[in-house]
Amino acid sequence: MTSLLPRLFGDMTDWLEVDFPRPMPAIRVEDRITDKEYVLRAELPGIDPEKDVQVSTTSGVLTVNAERHEEKVGAGRTEFRYGMLHRSVRLPANADEAAITATYEKGILEITVPLTAPEPAGRQIAITKK
Repeated sequence: MTSLLPRLFGDMTDWLEVDFPRPMPAIRVEDRITDKEYVLRAELPGIDPEKDVQVSTTSGVLTVNAERHEEKVGAGRTEFRYGMLHRSVRLPANADEAAITATYEKGILEITVPLTAPEPAGRQIAITKK
């Protein structure tokens, strides 16, 4: 009996590593940052950006929500993901949220966030004599 337990639980290790509750499928992204802008590129093939994609910011967090609708093509196998897709990233502290732009071309959503000049990390305090 004791020799069965490792075999039983050994087969369950992949199952136990899955996050619960299972998160919504994430959108695959890549990003880059320069002195002037932060650019986030998201992989969203086969999605109508005008109908099925929403980009928003709240409190320094950029969020992309999208929905891929299932097409009925008959019996067969599919590995495509359908339904809601979601991804949120924290923006740099000096992001100009009011000037964010987004474009969509060939299945790639590109979001450009202009950056303002960094604010000083602190200030000098004058000392007066009493």
